[in-house]
Amino acid sequence: MLVTVNKPIFAESASKLVNLASGFSETILLKKDHWVVDAKSLLGVLALSLQPGDQLEIDVQGGNEAAVKQSFLDTELFQG
Repeated sequence: MLVTVNKPIFAESASKLVNLASGFSETILLKKDHWVVDAKSLLGVLALSLQPGDQLEIDVQGGNEAAVKQSFLDTELFQG
């Protein structure tokens, strides 16, 4: 699924995002340009340097994509 970043994602918001992703058993990959990182990795999420307007693909492997998408959108960090 493709989403747009609403707010810059720095340390605190990245930590919340990683904690959210860690609550799911599925593998969740975040893709921006040529970067692909595990959503459960704080350093990976920070390395993406996500800024408002950036396009981000969220790839959920293992099912339950709808619940993951809704959880990410509920943070208000993204719009989809």
